[in-house]
Amino acid sequence: MILFYQEAGTKDGPLMLFIHGGGVSSWMWEKQMQYFSQYHCVAIDLPEQGKSNHTALFSIKYSAERAIEVIEKIANNKTIIVIGFSLGAQVAIQMLSIKPNLIHYAIINSALVRPNSLAKKFVKPTVKLTSPLIKNKAFSKLQAKTLYVDKEYFETYYKESSFMKSDTLIRILEENMSFELPKDFHKAKGKILVTVGERERAIMKKSAKDIIANNSNCSGIMLPNVGHGISLINPDFFNQMVEQWITTGQLPDGKIIK
Repeated sequence: MILFYQEAGTKDGPLMLFIHGGGVSSWMWEKQMQYFSQYHCVAIDLPEQGKSNHTALFSIKYSAERAIEVIEKIANNKTIIVIGFSLGAQVAIQMLSIKPNLIHYAIINSALVRPNSLAKKFVKPTVKLTSPLIKNKAFSKLQAKTLYVDKEYFETYYKESSFMKSDTLIRILEENMSFELPKDFHKAKGKILVTVGERERAIMKKSAKDIIANNSNCSGIMLPNVGHGISLINPDFFNQMVEQWITTGQLPDGKIIK
């Protein structure tokens, strides 16, 4: 089953595929879809999320295979750019590993690639404990704040999170915390930009270093004064960073990751 996706921009431009993070869906990329009007923008909803909520069960590998299916359906020999955030960045890494020659540019924003087995043990009991609170708007507003979801998108976020089954959320979190770099990641031929926020957890910064160390086509930047979610926190900065890197190869100010 092909994933739901929405399109914007011009179909004559390079293909720019956006992959959302956990707890949100393709709407998180609305500011990017508006900005990159000279590109053929496509934002997918991952399995069991957004408008792909009736697909097969979520896994990162299955998501990558379905995202590749979308690209192969509509790419028409275009330059292909894939932009993934958090869970979506893990999916992008998996895509690069499955089809090393498919993607020309990839932006890997805040991808966890160091499995956290201790935290994974607490996923199921924590979700089961908090799931009754999901439909509580006050609780949902607190959750939205941690994801940098502003008032403009809160109702969409609240509606989607209210309908998400607890088993789905458990699957997503367990996949996220179990993910490690696929053995074929080093074969990816495209240019890869790895970003992480200066205020993110140490494990995220170490993950960024791991990604860069495992593919010679990677460059990396630690973005100053931001945490997890730069594309939502400061979409103007994020958009300009992506555009500049794709067109000139130039990185923004920040600490180069080696």
